[in-house]
Amino acid sequence: MPSFLEFLVVPAILFMVIVAPLWLIFHYVTLWKTQRNAGRVDQSTLNDMWGTAHKLENRVAALEKLLDVEAPGWRGKTL
Repeated sequence: MPSFLEFLVVPAILFMVIVAPLWLIFHYVTLWKTQRNAGRVDQSTLNDMWGTAHKLENRVAALEKLLDVEAPGWRGKTL
């Protein structure tokens, strides 16, 4: 039985010393790369949304100006 345990201990030690650290390093490097790319996509989407919100704000301001001219008391009316 001791020879069988020795047979399992040597590969286990080699795995823990060589394979496991490389596996962890490559895993986290890949994770960091995907997160960096996702950050760029998120930033682009955020910029697009900010531009759209700015355009909508300008449209609302233009509509409010038109309503002020067409119907001066529209702000005080409730539904």
